[in-house]
Amino acid sequence: MLETLHAEKHQIDKNAPWLILLHGLFGSLDNLAVVKRHFASSYNILNIDLPDHGGSLKLDHFSFKLWVDLLASTLTAHQIETCYVLGHSLGGKLAMQLALAMPDRVKGLIVADIAPVRYPPRHRQVFQGLNNVELTQITTRKAAEKQLAVYIPEVGVRQFLLKSLVQDDDKRWQWRFNLQNLIAHYDDICDWPASQQSYLGPTLFIKGALSDYLTLKHQTQVLQYFPNSSAKVLQGAGHWLHAEKPQAFNRSVEHFLEQQV
Repeated sequence: MLETLHAEKHQIDKNAPWLILLHGLFGSLDNLAVVKRHFASSYNILNIDLPDHGGSLKLDHFSFKLWVDLLASTLTAHQIETCYVLGHSLGGKLAMQLALAMPDRVKGLIVADIAPVRYPPRHRQVFQGLNNVELTQITTRKAAEKQLAVYIPEVGVRQFLLKSLVQDDDKRWQWRFNLQNLIAHYDDICDWPASQQSYLGPTLFIKGALSDYLTLKHQTQVLQYFPNSSAKVLQGAGHWLHAEKPQAFNRSVEHFLEQQV
């Protein structure tokens, strides 16, 4: 049996529907805490660290199939047969891949600001910034931010990345995500494996109006793989729409789920 992913489980009732939360690249399950809190009174929730992120296992290779298998193994370990799945960015890609591979397990799908397409590399400067942080030399988080700033001018991006900078038991600084494996397989992470499958279940794509991750040019691919899908645009929100517009985001998800349950 495959290993399982690190997750926080919140179960209110054995008969309540399950909602699975999947964060994005460089993040951890904490990123979707605002979503978890909103739905915790009406849904069983499994908030998961992606492979190579947070407390989940670190790998030396990558494939979406492997990630789907690990996710499915995690659901099985928690005795979750069917569920709704919400994924943001890279987590959205994984959610879509799960729905295509195992449609009987996914009752409904919410995809936050990502499309089923191959993306051009967007994170080269982020990787340069992360590699510029001398983990064996820094003594404070502030020092790490200063080194990140050489390549990453956006304060918000630096603060987001620094959430994953931690000290181990010996007070050594380290990234919680598996930086070297993410770099080695970044081209594969950007990719979208072609498939003849489609997911016929209800699907909601939520787009940040200020983001270019999900646009009209992606509509053909979206409908190819997810013909029973609808879209919601959050005005004033960028790619981190769940953090920038949490109330509007949660309302959109809630409205979608209420139509299914």
